[in-house]
Amino acid sequence: MLTKEELPECPVATTVQLIGNKWKLLIIRNLLHAPQRFTEMRKSIPGISQKVLTDNLRALEADGLVEREVFAEVPPRVVYSLSGLGNSLRPIIDAMGAWGTDYKNNLQG
Repeated sequence: MLTKEELPECPVATTVQLIGNKWKLLIIRNLLHAPQRFTEMRKSIPGISQKVLTDNLRALEADGLVEREVFAEVPPRVVYSLSGLGNSLRPIIDAMGAWGTDYKNNLQG
């Protein structure tokens, strides 16, 4: 997790730094519905590569937004879920979804 000194002074810039790329937003969107395994997530996010998914999950985990649970099974099972902090993004993602729907509806107008 970044320290306060490493984050931008502007709160909007801080939010953008933490979740402001296409892949992170789609990962968070998926995890708002339910915890997922890596392969489930990869299949449900068109166009994401294994490396990009891995890198973004690691970044979200390091920032305290995603939790990774490893089950002691053979083969090992790993499940990703949102932390409490990650789940607090729900109103933001919901608002983005509503705005996107309105925008698309206005284009078809």
